[in-house]
Amino acid sequence: MYGYVIEDGKAVIDEVNAKQIRQLYENYLSGDSLQNAAAKAGINKVHSGITRILSNRKYLGTKYYPAIIDREIYNMVQEERHRRAVALGRVHDETLNEPPALKAPPAPLGFWMRPLEIKFQDPYKQAEFAYSLIEREMS
Repeated sequence: MYGYVIEDGKAVIDEVNAKQIRQLYENYLSGDSLQNAAAKAGINKVHSGITRILSNRKYLGTKYYPAIIDREIYNMVQEERHRRAVALGRVHDETLNEPPALKAPPAPLGFWMRPLEIKFQDPYKQAEFAYSLIEREMS
């Protein structure tokens, strides 16, 4: 995992990468986009890789991984990620009392067509002919 090296079967903090991770969190909280925050921190990763670093709870510390980020900074980043997603319309926030996106109106089920006067043996030709007889949809 980025920010750690394995020594004698244990995860140990790689201080150079850990410093970059801490800087990434700070840059993101200061308003930088994912890509800009990572570039300023010296992290060369794609959007999804940066997102994984920002959302990885293991950076808080586990039995195997020592902590790189404290809980307060981690929680602030998660709140900021959610706030930005809501602002971009990617998430519906119940607390904003906004209605969910309206669904598209259903397709009309009624139509008017001329009488079916010719019958074909081939069902595909029959269907094609029947569709050609539709003159208008009714609401």
